Amino acid sequence: MNEKKHFLQKTWVVALMALLCCVLWGSATPCIKKGYEIFGIVGNDYMSTILFAGIRFILAGVLTVLIGSFIAKKPLFPSKATLKYVLALSLVQTVIQYVFFYIGHAYASGVTAAIVNGSNVFIAILVAAFVFRTEKMTVKKAIGCVLGFAGVIVVSLAKGDMGFTVMGAGFILMAALAYAFSSVMIKMYSKHENPVTLSGWQFFIGGIIMTVFALPMGGKFDIAEGGALTATALLFYMACISAVAYSIWGLLMKYNDVSKVSIFGPFNPISGVILSAIILGEWQSIGIEVVLALVLVALGILVVNYKKR
Repeated sequence: MNEKKHFLQKTWVVALMALLCCVLWGSATPCIKKGYEIFGIVGNDYMSTILFAGIRFILAGVLTVLIGSFIAKKPLFPSKATLKYVLALSLVQTVIQYVFFYIGHAYASGVTAAIVNGSNVFIAILVAAFVFRTEKMTVKKAIGCVLGFAGVIVVSLAKGDMGFTVMGAGFILMAALAYAFSSVMIKMYSKHENPVTLSGWQFFIGGIIMTVFALPMGGKFDIAEGGALTATALLFYMACISAVAYSIWGLLMKYNDVSKVSIFGPFNPISGVILSAIILGEWQSIGIEVVLALVLVALGILVVNYKKR
């Protein structure tokens, strides 16, 4: 007699929830750029940019721990033995990654940022295979990486705001590199601690570090009169992007084969490009180079994650 499927194992539920995660993650890029407008942050005001990121991740950490505690039916706190892992992750996954990520968004269009950020999948594969040696490089992974990086190269050849700049797409690539290292780190550290505990507390501590650093260095917000409610709602939503999407994705991974969930990965850059075009009004800037780059990156992610049944 076949065991009854868990609700989260049903194909339509997996598809719906995975796509929801992709839309949430894809909305991060236009939300960051919209946040700069709402909070009155100009491109070269790095301390205010870091402060914006710091407050977001303090909230994200609190929400992640609360959601994780509710699911686990117990409070999630790192043990003394695993606190060093939380601190290491907070520096790499939150502080280093998002300092580059947020500054890069000030100099890159939303569409370009969404496509270049999609390269984090391929950089993570290279780091895992050649730096930490926790995975083997296969022909399938190599083909996927070539396709993905080809997409980044194509978008860098685009003209105007869609092209490559060191402070824009270059910094987002550096953020992708930090993400790659943190991905391997969290996989290693998860053997010793609940991954939700690791992520939630490293979000929180990383956010504290960025906020404490940015405030005395001149970080500030210049919110227009009457815009406090909008600013608060945006910050809360951005915190939910990390907390809710991560929690849902983690649950899907728990009850399903990795391939059944990760196959939806290509929708991350796709949703990022579409939402950037809608929210930031970048439709007119999308040319053939951008479309080709998006196809290559999405196809690369698909090839890397595809598994025959």
